[in-house]
Amino acid sequence: MNDSPETRANYRQFCAISTRWMDNDVYGHVNNVVYYSFFDTAVNQWLIERGVLDVANSASIGLVVETQCRYIAPITFPDRVTAGIRAAHIGRSSVRYEIGLFRNDEDAVVASGHFVHVYVDRQTRHTTPIPEDVRTALRDIASQR
Repeated sequence: MNDSPETRANYRQFCAISTRWMDNDVYGHVNNVVYYSFFDTAVNQWLIERGVLDVANSASIGLVVETQCRYIAPITFPDRVTAGIRAAHIGRSSVRYEIGLFRNDEDAVVASGHFVHVYVDRQTRHTTPIPEDVRTALRDIASQR
């Protein structure tokens, strides 16, 4: 395992996210569950902005089936968070996103992780291939490693 933290240069797309007063827990930092919300927000905002996700009408949708986060340094309100995203693996019906969270103007990640979307038919919830427009968008953020 590489101990040097990843930097913004390791990510292909970015999303700014505001911390909120309620994100802090009694220990004075953003609670761990909020990091997963940052991951979900960054990916879904990107999908919506790319025009490949209509949350009310898309025929197929991505469901999260796996997630993981490594915490490196704390985030606290009122920090500004930038989430870097990349597609680490694009399969037939699933995609593994990797996300790095950056605090304020810092270049090194303060948290990193991943989650996997499996695409399913909205009505039947049966697995379906990643739609071609989504697949095209994912290629734009595919990791270069």
